[in-house]
Amino acid sequence: MKHPLPNVMTEARIWVRSDGKKPLRLDGRNASSTNPRSWVSYAEALDSTVGDGYGVMLGGGLAVYDFDHCFTDSGRLKVDVDRIIREITEPVLYVEVSRSGDGLHVFVRSGARSYRRGGVEFYSRARFVRMTCCPFRGWKGIRADA
Repeated sequence: MKHPLPNVMTEARIWVRSDGKKPLRLDGRNASSTNPRSWVSYAEALDSTVGDGYGVMLGGGLAVYDFDHCFTDSGRLKVDVDRIIREITEPVLYVEVSRSGDGLHVFVRSGARSYRRGGVEFYSRARFVRMTCCPFRGWKGIRADA
């Protein structure tokens, strides 16, 4: 199956199903963002029909910058968001458009602590991210180090 994700993400057992933004196990019970026994492989998550989608659990070096309201009315990336993304020093693995269609998830390799400041949300552990697998190709500065 062809997908836009880097192997470092698809080869890890960090996947779960989801119902909206709620992570689920393959049997429909709640998945835990801190219990790897409730996570599965990418293939298992894709093969399941539980819930309405799938996502990843962060940690072990996988982190995400979560940006909301990234685009202008004409659909272009806002200048301040572009500047922040260009200033990311961690290796960028993958960038996707979020479920809202107006945000971005910038997945990186990092062990830094999670934070929220200056309009930037960064999460690095014990957190679930609902995936769209809709790559953002409008920004050419991606450093794919996967």
